[in-house]
Amino acid sequence: MIISYTEWDERRHSRERTTFERLFDLFQQLLLHTGGDADEALRWLTQLDGRYGLTDEEMGMGDFIEELRNRGLIERDDTTGVTSITARAERGLRERALEEIFSSLRRGARGDHATPYAGAGDERQPETRPFAFGDDPAHLDATGTLSSAFRRGLDQIDLREEDFQVFETDHHASVATVLMIDLSHSMILYGEDRITPARTTALALAELITTRYPKDTLDIVAFGDDAWEVEMRELPYLQVGPFHTNTRAGLQRARDILRRRKNRNKQVFLITDGKPSCHFEGGRLYKNSFGLDRRIVNKVLDEAAVCRREGVTITTFMIARDPYLQAFVRQLTEANRGRAYYASPDDLGGFLFEDYVRNRRKTTR
Repeated sequence: MIISYTEWDERRHSRERTTFERLFDLFQQLLLHTGGDADEALRWLTQLDGRYGLTDEEMGMGDFIEELRNRGLIERDDTTGVTSITARAERGLRERALEEIFSSLRRGARGDHATPYAGAGDERQPETRPFAFGDDPAHLDATGTLSSAFRRGLDQIDLREEDFQVFETDHHASVATVLMIDLSHSMILYGEDRITPARTTALALAELITTRYPKDTLDIVAFGDDAWEVEMRELPYLQVGPFHTNTRAGLQRARDILRRRKNRNKQVFLITDGKPSCHFEGGRLYKNSFGLDRRIVNKVLDEAAVCRREGVTITTFMIARDPYLQAFVRQLTEANRGRAYYASPDDLGGFLFEDYVRNRRKTTR
């Protein structure tokens, strides 16, 4: 056997992207960094074009903007002169974020939320078992049932109760998830952008659940001095504010949401980069940004313990390497009997998705 090697020609083996596709890919990346501000993203894109020559004779920046309008991706308010992205573009951001995170995951780490329990599930398996009262007739194994009857002879088919076979099925877990995102000022301090990967992860998780696991639920809770719910359509526009970190209020809001959900499995994903630095006490906001204040920390640990008693698992994704802060996360994890990951902004999405896909479980009794 003779094997010859030639140089790989990308243009021959894949469709070459058009100028619009290349510009649109960059435009979407800029939207994630600008918090969905289309005007600012277009200004940045224009500056990049001036420096690196992104456009060509086929399409200039004006043509690109006009094409975005024609495709229903941006719209301009004639009264204010503000350009904004449309719902279609927001969906595109979620799809892009999902594709970006999944493409970086190890192949072996992916799962399909199946559980090891067999019985009255919803995923048909090749194995069969004898029919029992209450089994769904839709899972009847007609071939196996008739074969059992044929063994007694072909002259006259005589179906008996013991002939009926049904396919085994697997359970698929249904999970209610609350994603808590820290919007305190420290998420953009120290020259590191931590809010963009948190925002991107939320977009991707929302797209994953709504498209692949529609029986699951996802709620978003943002927290700073206080905590509030965030709708899916608001995700691209999340911005850091001049806030302290009220982790306790976020967990309380998450518990309130999960209490209303009918899913058997309930969990909280907590994305934060710093210590809790405030909570409400006697109707006022008690604040202390210097070190871990025991008055604040103890209230957060108490809330984690309440979550544990209510069957809510907290998985913390800590975007910080400070051993002092990691010690607090260990205390939080022990109080809740949950999980913790110490992630960088670059691998946050991969950590979260691997945890979501692999650790989704259902308990049967």
